[in-house]
Amino acid sequence: MYLEKLKLDGRVAVVTGGGQGIGAACAQALGEAGAKVVIAEVVPERAQACAAALVGQGLDVESVALDVTKSASVDAVAAKVAEDHGRIDILVNNAGVARSDVRAEDTSDAHWRFHMEVNVDGLFWCCRAFGRQMLAQGSGSIVNIGSMSGLIVNKPQPQSFYNASKAAVHHLTRSLAAEWGARGVRVNAVAPTYIETPLTSFGIKENPEMYKVWLDMTPMGRVGQPEEIASVVHFLASDAASLVTGAIVVADGGYTCW
Repeated sequence: MYLEKLKLDGRVAVVTGGGQGIGAACAQALGEAGAKVVIAEVVPERAQACAAALVGQGLDVESVALDVTKSASVDAVAAKVAEDHGRIDILVNNAGVARSDVRAEDTSDAHWRFHMEVNVDGLFWCCRAFGRQMLAQGSGSIVNIGSMSGLIVNKPQPQSFYNASKAAVHHLTRSLAAEWGARGVRVNAVAPTYIETPLTSFGIKENPEMYKVWLDMTPMGRVGQPEEIASVVHFLASDAASLVTGAIVVADGGYTCW
């Protein structure tokens, strides 16, 4: 009974920013659970390479080019998924950016807008476009990738723009969950700690002093791995989480305990 709830056979899932890091791990996790996965990625070659690797593992995965900051592009991809597959059951909003270590007083308009356009605007365009399809069919699960940075202020790197964008993701998640819960669509978010991906290489690989602070502030004494977030996403996307909506699931190695 319980293992059955984790299976995603016959479901169609879209993972934005799915060509690498957490997104690629999510695509694999959902594919292994039986879903048809569409990797939507702003760098087509990266998406194609990831999809090919997963197809090589026997998974049902394809790729499509998508710039989440362009609402028309998002609407077009949503329409294509509906045309090709007839439905959309799972949306993982993973596309995100973080160009940290910039002080608030030195943050340019362009730097601020860059983070908001990808992390907030793009995420909402995807929720809106794919959410409409889910509402029409009366079912669906959206999982947004937030961050512990939406709950606390990181140190030592200054990144007010990023923190604000992820706090917005969390409250948007709750707002959509409240609006859509009675209509069959669940909306949740995962708030990860530092995960070993290209997005965090500026601290993990390039700044040993910063990396030491990160580890010292984490009770588990380590950063996370993409598959550890993908496992949470899989749960939230599945029927095992049928009563869960509006939740911000913190996967931070204990970071926010202190």
